[in-house]
Amino acid sequence: MAHTLAVSRASHASPAPQKLKLDSEAAMAARVELAACFRLAARFGFEEGICNHFSAVVPGHDGLMFINPFGYAFGEITASRLLVCDFDGNVLAGEGVPEATAFHIHARLHRLKPRIKVALHTHMPNATALSMLEGPPLIWAGQTALKFYGRTAVDEHYNGLALDASEGDRIAQAMGDADIVFLKSHGVMVTGPNVSEAWDDLYYLERAAEVQLKAMSAGRPIKPIAPEVAQRTHEQMRAGDPASARAHLHSRMRMLRAEGIPLDE
Repeated sequence: MAHTLAVSRASHASPAPQKLKLDSEAAMAARVELAACFRLAARFGFEEGICNHFSAVVPGHDGLMFINPFGYAFGEITASRLLVCDFDGNVLAGEGVPEATAFHIHARLHRLKPRIKVALHTHMPNATALSMLEGPPLIWAGQTALKFYGRTAVDEHYNGLALDASEGDRIAQAMGDADIVFLKSHGVMVTGPNVSEAWDDLYYLERAAEVQLKAMSAGRPIKPIAPEVAQRTHEQMRAGDPASARAHLHSRMRMLRAEGIPLDE
């Protein structure tokens, strides 16, 4: 189902990394953290073959992004395997090319929504199942779901594979000011201001979806949380999210390293 992105020979002209300052402390930290997200997504069953993709704007370079190369499963990604691309599809560093739909979605999101520094696209099973249902995907009935209260949007217009810029443009428009967009009949896109907060949202979104589907399968009415309580709880959660997200990702990275999983290579 995946497609390689067609690039010209000139697209592989690679300026020296030091000229691009791709080895700055901030850039290297983002690269390693993003690599960890791939490994963790594979571990938790969030990936689908070689078809899903994560990206992060390179710190210090608002027109460049880290993204996974075509042909590799999430469990194979390391920091050095990530590509550096511009938003026109030129590969500036790394071996290979991005998957076509990855480029057409992520480049347009980062270009049209500069606030989005990290974009994580998956077909993870529970959130994707909710995207297949009529109506709003999330029901505000469980505490974990309240992390996303008022932060989600829905792209209602599934139109096949994203093989041109128009698909990325439509997704960006559907997202509006939201952080998460459910892509009807497709999957989800989770975005954030940094890698740790995007990862935290990805993880808890799938947990919220899983619990909701279990509740729906019980055959009994679901009891929603009162809007005023949902809003207050959401605000309480969001106040602690940046610190909690950093601690969450770093704890998972320690666990991966303790098992000998290569993140920095």
